[in-house]
Parts: sequence; structure tokens; C-alpha cells
Amino acid sequence: MDPDGLEDAMDLSKDRSQNQGVYIYQPAKSGKAAGERPSKRRKVSSTNMKKDLSESPAFMPLLNGDETPECVQLRFDTYKQLWSDQENKIQNILEDVDAGVLTDVLSFVRETSPQTSDGCIPTGLVTVGSNVSSLSRLLSRLNDQLKSTNEGGVVVLESGDAPNLKTSLKNIIRAAVTNTEGNDGYQRFLTDRSGPRVLGYDLDLLYDYVQRRGTKKLVLALRDSEAFDPALLTDLFSLFKSWLDRIPFTVILGISTSVELFEGRLPRSCVSLLQGQHFEVQEAGNCVDRIYEALQTRADGQIWIGRNITSTLFEKASDYFQTPEAFSRIVKYAFMSHFFANPLSVLLGNPDPSVLPQGRFCEAIRNLPSFQMFCEDLLEAGSANESRNMIQDDKYLLRAAFDHVEAGQQAMRHIFSAVLLIHTCLQHTQATKKTTISDLSVRALAGELGESPLVEDMLATVRTMDSGKLTEVLNTLPNLADDSPLTVIQADLQALLETYADSLPLSSEYNINSSVVKTTVVQQRVLLTKGKANLPTQDIEYTKVVDRLVAALQEYFTETLIRPQDLFMHEAFLFDLRNPLKETFTPRPRFAIERALTSPFDYLISTVETGARISAKQPAGAILYQLYLESGALINVHDLWQAFYGVYESDQGKKVDEREVMALFYGALSDLKMFGMVKNSRKKTDHLAKAAWMGL
Repeated sequence: MDPDGLEDAMDLSKDRSQNQGVYIYQPAKSGKAAGERPSKRRKVSSTNMKKDLSESPAFMPLLNGDETPECVQLRFDTYKQLWSDQENKIQNILEDVDAGVLTDVLSFVRETSPQTSDGCIPTGLVTVGSNVSSLSRLLSRLNDQLKSTNEGGVVVLESGDAPNLKTSLKNIIRAAVTNTEGNDGYQRFLTDRSGPRVLGYDLDLLYDYVQRRGTKKLVLALRDSEAFDPALLTDLFSLFKSWLDRIPFTVILGISTSVELFEGRLPRSCVSLLQGQHFEVQEAGNCVDRIYEALQTRADGQIWIGRNITSTLFEKASDYFQTPEAFSRIVKYAFMSHFFANPLSVLLGNPDPSVLPQGRFCEAIRNLPSFQMFCEDLLEAGSANESRNMIQDDKYLLRAAFDHVEAGQQAMRHIFSAVLLIHTCLQHTQATKKTTISDLSVRALAGELGESPLVEDMLATVRTMDSGKLTEVLNTLPNLADDSPLTVIQADLQALLETYADSLPLSSEYNINSSVVKTTVVQQRVLLTKGKANLPTQDIEYTKVVDRLVAALQEYFTETLIRPQDLFMHEAFLFDLRNPLKETFTPRPRFAIERALTSPFDYLISTVETGARISAKQPAGAILYQLYLESGALINVHDLWQAFYGVYESDQGKKVDEREVMALFYGALSDLKMFGMVKNSRKKTDHLAKAAWMGL
């Protein structure tokens, strides 16, 4: 071979530009000479940007922009204050729910050892069921308890952090050290260690750390243990068992199904290495019910969520596993939506009437459905002057609005007090499935609870109770006012029981034991008639007390369990708009995309006539999608291009630019592929296959 040719070939092979696939073209900036230095950019301080963001209002002015800045800020401050109170109650509920199992797990960790476990690894099996977030809270609080007493700590290992044994050990060692020393401490621990350098997955590192810290309990928690490879768990636990005399391991396994199913997945060699105890966390449904009860039944409550949102919340909770944290986030969004978009919510902050934009604000009140119903009620009651003042006098309307907001809030508190009373009674009268607070609240918020068959059956059961059980029911009722008829009846019942202490328990005439069956023969036929037995004096007096009690309960329910939507100004303290909540937490992106592609001018501001189904005035993606709908399961790309080009050709005639239309076609086709509507066909290379159908 020619030496010169060889040198040329060597030079070409060294030239990387010959193999470069992409070239970046950076043209010179216009208006600048080749050697001229670029102009300096003004340096913007990040602190100034943060200051501008902090000074900008969190909420936007409502009432067509006429709302005063004071009202906007008051709405935001009231929202933060009310939700912070609710959030504190939610955290207290979660801590109370976890308190029992935390105490048991902490005692198990402290009291067990390899000696008490027959040389096996002490293991706690925690079944969480649908309450998957509870284990994270439990492990966090357990870690805080062990760290506060310098006993040790908790290392949480996820299935994604354990692809193999070496990586698992490395992550365990790093997590154990950083739990108390931090990331910098972990690096110092590796560098400052004397002796030969060991690898990051060597348990000698963990042994040195345990020796330095004096750790008594090192808890390894596998939060999603069912997702781990059983072979990996076997290797991991066998290695832990060989180090039990030096490292005080305790294992906690989070289980979502059951202990039997989890044990059945593991090899016997793995199960033989473990010995421990089973713990069960409370179901998420119980936590959700308690959170809802705390939100709605507060004695000082100022805002409530209505029937539609309540139904949506519990439908979502029953459709799939929902953690209490997710439930509280949805409720928080509902609170925020109410204060963000409702100008009347400023009344919950007790504002000074002088800061309200009276003209616009009063106009908003007069457009409320509750205002119109209230004025109609005034006219029917013969108070035409008051109705006229409400319509014409802004100051009079504002005073009435403040008064009715306060009165409406008190009425809502009474409604949920009655709900709690009914729920307490049902615990003693229902023998089968117990009705929850949420079920009663949905009926109460719809105004249907007072006359429901549920309450009628409850009162019928109360009539048949003897004195012992009735006393037990009355003693468990919520605290009532001293002048309440129920309090007076309870005192009279107690006096009656003291009078007839020798004849207890007393029975009413409605009790099945207080009735007799008489048999008569008429024309050779046996007739059975049911009648009342001759009751003693004490039972007659007890029956009168029971009748008074049932009548008082019926009157109380009739007066209290009103329909909240009939209250004037209920829009200020009752949030019941389902759409903002549903569209956010149950979005329908496919429906929105299909509608945008089939009817683009529903979203675009345009004066174009939309009578024609397909028009060149529409976006290219909408045109191609409508042609796509008219095609079969396999689409010939050339035919699709011809139809697409024909739309522009029929509209623009000979002025159409084929290259420009082809660019639009390829862009629209790539959009359809991105949406997952078409894919390349394996049967025919020049065809596309439909991957989605409209409406599915």
C-alpha cells in the first residue's frame, strides 16, 4: 500500500468530524462586529425576586376585581387559621391511632433479643391493610423514640433499594450511619476509620458504628416486604443471623395482605431464621371516619363541607385504598377552593364593614339563591318592609348578612350535635351493621335524616327498652344543656328508679313481655288477639317517662335537623361545589383531549364559522384526528396524506404550499402518536394501526 495513502487514511481516522452525526450552527448576532464584546447583562438579585413573590397576594381580587386588598388578605389569613386548627386535630387523631401499636412495637423491640428468640432474628410482622401510610408514621415515631433514649435507630429499606445483596447491605449501612451522623458524618466515618479500608457493603463497618455509638437496638424495617425477592431475603437474613452476636438486629416487616400469604411466599430456610410477634394497624377507613367527624362536629366549627363533597370523598375512599393523609389533602383543597373563589368567605373572618366594597358585595349577596328564598319567605310571612329594606338598603343588608351567618353557623353546630346523638343511640339499638358518622352526615346535610326510617326504627327500639338499658343509653349521650328537656327527663327517670329500687328493671307497655295473647273460639275457629297486660304502678309511670323521652327526641330532631341549603347566607360557611374537587382529584384528560380535537373552537377564541366539520381553519392536529376517526383499524398513510392535503386544497385552491402542508401533516401525526392513538403496523409497513377508539 502507498505510504502516502496510508498517512492520508490515518489523518482521516483522527478527524472526528468525519464521524460526527450532529452539527450545531451558531450564526453571529446581527448588529455586532466580529470582535466586539457582548453587552453586559443586568444582574437580577434573587433576594429581590423572592421579596416580590412574598409581597404578591396569594389570592386574587374577586367581584370583578373590585374587592379591596384588605378583604383579599383577610380571606387568605382566615383560610390559614382555620386549616391550621383542623390540621392540628388531624395530626392528633393520627398520633392517637398509632399510639397503641407504637407502644406494643416499642415494647417488643426493647424486650426481645436473640436469647429470648432462641437464637433467631427478633421479627415484628406489621399488617397495615389499606392504611399503607401508617407504617411510615409508625417507623418515624419509633425511630424518634429510640434516638431520644440513645438506644439505637430504625433503618428503612425499600424494595427498589435492594436489587441485590451487595447494594442492600451498602444502603443499610449508609442509612444506619446517616440516621444519627448525617451525610457528612457518614463520609467522615469512612475516612477516619483506622485499619485496612473495607468495602461499603462490609458489615464490619456497621459493627464499628454500633460499637462507637453503643447501640442496643438496630431495627431494620422492610416497608414493602412483599415486593422483595424471597431469595434475597433469605441471603440477607442468614447473613444477619451470623452477625447477631455482634450487631443487635431486629427486623420489622410491613405486610399488606396477611401473615399466612407472606409466609407462604418465603422458603422454609428463610422462615426458620425468624421468630417474633404479629401487630395489626387500624384500617384506613376508621381513620378517615374519625378525621371527618373531627372536621364536621367541632363545637366551635365555622365552615362545613356539604353533601355533594361528602359523598365524593367517601366514594373515592371506598373505590380504592386511600390513606388518611390523602383524604386530608382533598379536604384541604376543598377549604382552599372555598376561600379562593368565594368572596362571601370573608365574612368568616369577622371583617369591619368599612373594608367591604359595599356596592359589589351587596350585589353578590342579592344574587344568591338563599337570598331569593329568604325574601320570598319574608313576603309570605307579611314582612314586605323588611324584604324591601334587604333589596334597597346596603347597610341593612350587611347587618342582616352578618347576623344570619352567625345564626347559620350555630344551626350547623346543632345539626351535627343531633347527628352525634343519633349515632350514640344507634350503637345501642342496632344489632347488625353499625351506621357511621359519614352516613348520617350525608342524610343530615340533605335534610333527610330527621324523617328517615333509620331514626324511626331507633325511636321504636328506645320505646321497648327496660330501665337498665335506657339508663345506659342516656348516660352515654353527648353533654346537653341544663335546661334541655332530655336533661329533665333523665333526672325524672333517676328519681323513679330510686323510688322503685326493689322492682328493677322497669318495663314499658311497649315491651314484648308486657303484652298478652288471648285465645277465643268463634264458629270452630281459633282467634288470637294481642292485648296489654295489667301493668303495675311502677311500669305505668316508667311508660310515661319513655313517652316523654320519645316525644322530646322527635321534637328535637324536627327543630334541629333542618335542610342546610334553606339557611340564608349558607353559601358563606357551607362549601358544596363538587366540580372543583372532582375535576382536580378525578380528572378526565382523555375526554378533554378528544373534545379539543373534535371541537377545537370550543377552546380557541375565533370568529370562524364552525358549521363545517373539517375546515382548513382548524389546527392541523384536529383535522388529522377527525380524518383518523373516519378510518378503519388499519390506516394507509398515503391515503391519509391525500385526504389531509385535500382539506387545504379545497379551501386555498392553487395557493396551497404542498411542502408547508406536509410539515403540518407530520407534526399532527407525531402528536397523534404521542397521545397513543396510532402506532406502526406490523402487518403492512405503509400503514398505521389504531391504538385507541373515541369514548373508551
